[in-house]
Amino acid sequence: MSDYLVKALAYNGYVRIYAARTTDTVSEAQQRHDTWPVASAALGRTMTATLFLGAMQKEDQKITSKVEGNGPIGTILADGDTKGTIRGYVTNPHVNFAELNDAHKLDVRRGVGTEGTLSVQKDLGFGEKFTGQVPLVSGELGEDFTYYLANSEQVLSSVGVGVLVNPDTTIRAAGGFMIQLLPGADEEAITQIEAILEKCPPVSHMIDNGETPEDIIARLAGESGDFHILEKLPVKFECTCSKERFKNAIQALGKEEIRSMITEEHGADTECHFCRKHYEFSEAELEEIYEEAK
Repeated sequence: MSDYLVKALAYNGYVRIYAARTTDTVSEAQQRHDTWPVASAALGRTMTATLFLGAMQKEDQKITSKVEGNGPIGTILADGDTKGTIRGYVTNPHVNFAELNDAHKLDVRRGVGTEGTLSVQKDLGFGEKFTGQVPLVSGELGEDFTYYLANSEQVLSSVGVGVLVNPDTTIRAAGGFMIQLLPGADEEAITQIEAILEKCPPVSHMIDNGETPEDIIARLAGESGDFHILEKLPVKFECTCSKERFKNAIQALGKEEIRSMITEEHGADTECHFCRKHYEFSEAELEEIYEEAK
């Protein structure tokens, strides 16, 4: 099964539900960054939640989520868009603990930290950007994105994200869901959703057991199980870096810094934080950039 995201309406159209399988996507991020289990879980959860935020936007808007906690993982950054593409990285990928948490799961809270901020930046296009920021409330990330949506977006939501990691550090299962109450949702629907969430197994276990995003939505859609699918999106890890972008970044450093690269380093080897791809610039290429720099 390939990764994909499903958007649906349930409870007579008053509740929006998104669900996604992200196993392959998180696996690619794990391989690119050589993340250890706790870092893999934190990165995968952040990427999956950001995927939902991106899917909420209009047209070609982009979303960047930044988690800055006081745990050893450091900053977690994820970029998403409206088309189901996502990328991400962590500052310290080699984070893991021998001990599990009280729920016998990877201790993501300890890795992320419980003090810090979650920032979400929306690139609206035409140079316009909007950033919302909230304090971390748990470090488990699903709860933190839930808190962000309620406080910064004023949308009552529940975000569930999870990653199962194999003993050899590879990704076994990853995915998530997001439920949002729309105007007009009644108390009966809210009560049903609360009861379902209380009994719902971890989303990573649902994915691992072969449940599809549609199956997860059906679980969350109440006793009737009725829901209307609005859209399905393929999901994949995709980076937007290019040599031209790195050329522009070098150019922005200024002539003095570029001259130093030429005379002292005799070239430049750049690396993308998101995908770890390298772009090399020879002395001759740097000379051209130097002449073009302001």
